[in-house]
Amino acid sequence: MLEAQPLQSEVVIKTIIFDLGNVIVPFDFKLGYARIAALCDCPAAEIPVRIRGTGLVQPFETGEISAEQFVREVSEVLGLKATYSEFCELWTSVFLPRTLVSESLLAGLRERHRLLLLSNTNPIHYSMIRSNYPLLDHFHDYVLSYEVGSAKPEPKIYQEALARAACRPEECFFIDDMPINVEAGREHGMDAVVFESAAQLENELLARGVSLNNAGLLKEN
Repeated sequence: MLEAQPLQSEVVIKTIIFDLGNVIVPFDFKLGYARIAALCDCPAAEIPVRIRGTGLVQPFETGEISAEQFVREVSEVLGLKATYSEFCELWTSVFLPRTLVSESLLAGLRERHRLLLLSNTNPIHYSMIRSNYPLLDHFHDYVLSYEVGSAKPEPKIYQEALARAACRPEECFFIDDMPINVEAGREHGMDAVVFESAAQLENELLARGVSLNNAGLLKEN
């Protein structure tokens, strides 16, 4: 685990930047693999190996290839006979219904801080998430890998997030579940920590003088 950075009391947090997957919305790819395996001849354990072998995930998440191309080529590799909409339903079945942070927390933070979403994602996943998780409406802006053409931990996506943060890097607090992404955020001057739990996030925010507007994370989770 990365060591916590010493807090500087004179710095006021103005923008809070959240990762999406396994910080706000939990996911489990095994759920999707099991459903796909039931519709093709590929065992569930082999599905991620075949998908990685295509080399399509990174280009898909950075907008280099279309959703239609991704669906067509992955389906061919897996021997999956499904329509585009059926594939999308399978591909998005990895997300769990209960969020890791509460809507009341985001609503309270929004009153005093700029909220940004910074996510490595793709149009299929993101379309489903925006339709099914209304708490994301509390964010002021969304920095998405497939729109920016860059994915964490690459510099370009952090530079885009800082441009939209409308404040100095040290006035940004960034939370992500991947240590490599947190370290990259720190290299860009952000105050950044690895997400472990809702309670830990609440404590990190309080330690930085961020008001939770009496809407604790644990009250809804």
